[in-house]
Amino acid sequence: MDEVSRDRILSEAEGYLDLITVFADRWQLDPEVRDRVATRALRLLETLQRRGDDSADVLHLTGQTLRTMEQYDAAIEPLTSAADAQPENVHVWLALGWCYKRVGRLDLAIESLEEALTAEPGEAIVYYNLACYWSLANNVQLALEYLSQSLELSPRFRDLVDAEPDFDPIRNEPGFQALVSVIV
Repeated sequence: MDEVSRDRILSEAEGYLDLITVFADRWQLDPEVRDRVATRALRLLETLQRRGDDSADVLHLTGQTLRTMEQYDAAIEPLTSAADAQPENVHVWLALGWCYKRVGRLDLAIESLEEALTAEPGEAIVYYNLACYWSLANNVQLALEYLSQSLELSPRFRDLVDAEPDFDPIRNEPGFQALVSVIV
């Protein structure tokens, strides 16, 4: 397969994934429709894999597509392979952490995000997610340290804290209340 055909297939698969995710925070697609669109993306990506293309971008897109279908267990394998091939890609580590959290492996979710920090130490979203995961692990000190770093890097994350259920385990801690009540 020539490079132009490969790029066209990747772009088309990315387009399907974008259709699912671009407005997901405001308008959730019906799961049946979401999965039908995601399946189209997976079929395209499978044509590349059948031809021996297991590059990091194909693996990442495959994992992300499975993640959007809430097939977190299935998404872990391609995302892990993508992370091995492209350890500097913070987005792969974030997706991997997301999946690990949802399959009950908070330890591996935290480990994935620690790898993301190695790849990109200035990403506020990584610190924010680590704060969430450490909160769920009932480690108040680390949760507050990571949340503080996240808010320092990007104060806009402060707007998400009140609605974030991951902070419920530490919400009543004095240090948490002090941190989120600071006026910016």
